[in-house]
Amino acid sequence: MAGRVEGFTPSPPGCYPYLGMKVLLAKPRGFCAGVERAIEIVELALAVHHPPVYVRKEIVHNRFVVEDLSSRGAVFVEELEEVPPESVVVFSAHGVSPTVWEEARVRNLTVIDATCPLVTKVHLEAKRARDEGRGIILIGHAGHDEVVGTMGEAPGLMKLVTCPEDARAVAVADPSKLTVLTQTTLSTDDAAATLGALRTRFPSLRTPPGEDICYATRNRQRAVKELAARAPVILVVGAPNSSNSRRLREVAESAGAKAFLINHMAEADWVWFTDAGTVGVTAGASAPELLVREVVNTLIARFGGVAEEIVVVHEEVHFALPAGLRKP
Repeated sequence: MAGRVEGFTPSPPGCYPYLGMKVLLAKPRGFCAGVERAIEIVELALAVHHPPVYVRKEIVHNRFVVEDLSSRGAVFVEELEEVPPESVVVFSAHGVSPTVWEEARVRNLTVIDATCPLVTKVHLEAKRARDEGRGIILIGHAGHDEVVGTMGEAPGLMKLVTCPEDARAVAVADPSKLTVLTQTTLSTDDAAATLGALRTRFPSLRTPPGEDICYATRNRQRAVKELAARAPVILVVGAPNSSNSRRLREVAESAGAKAFLINHMAEADWVWFTDAGTVGVTAGASAPELLVREVVNTLIARFGGVAEEIVVVHEEVHFALPAGLRKP
């Protein structure tokens, strides 16, 4: 379903040499419920506890969000050793391992947990499988903050695979007692291929109830496929260290479009739009809408035309805030 988008500036007719470029906006795009919750947690923590409030890692993978919160008194650190004892610290939306929780306890830190509830779900699945004595395979990307935290639930017991080739080579102790989990921000198509390879090798493989890949990741990938069917060029607004943003670019390319991942419009190359009468725009789950609007308005100002929204699914997901930070 397509519709005119409010809040974007249409071009006056007859003023531009390439009048009539159509900019298609994916919906849903941008912030998901977990990101909105994490940002609000930091904002409320600053209001309740007053600066400085420390945040371990980027609260979400977007430097514009991080810089905005930093300007209001949030202090971002890589590890807890950088946090003074007895301070307030927020754990990012990506989750942390039990060892990080223990370090916070030893340092007498007041912890506010901004882990996305859907990431917490994967942690709970990992604990359950570990306590049942099952082997665990995690489908994900090495080094990603979410993967590091999840693997910390069963150190030495969880095997990480990234692709079908890994799945066909991974060694397990007992193929009859095996659980598979996935990072929440993977490409649904890639994860399905890897899971298929695992199931071929391990027929008794147990998958958790419900999908680990989160609703927002699935919905944004579905929407970008719809864009790619209509636009030869796709811009994905998002950070290069954002897993879900990188997956959107890959999904768009797999669907046949030329796709580019940009933090903001200054990173775009005008050559990308040569002979492109239609351009699709979407955004990763941690990218603010103001960056999307910058991209769309810049395209319209240069090439003329209008913005239309391609509505694939309506999202109405909301997550509760931690009890101590809930608004009255």
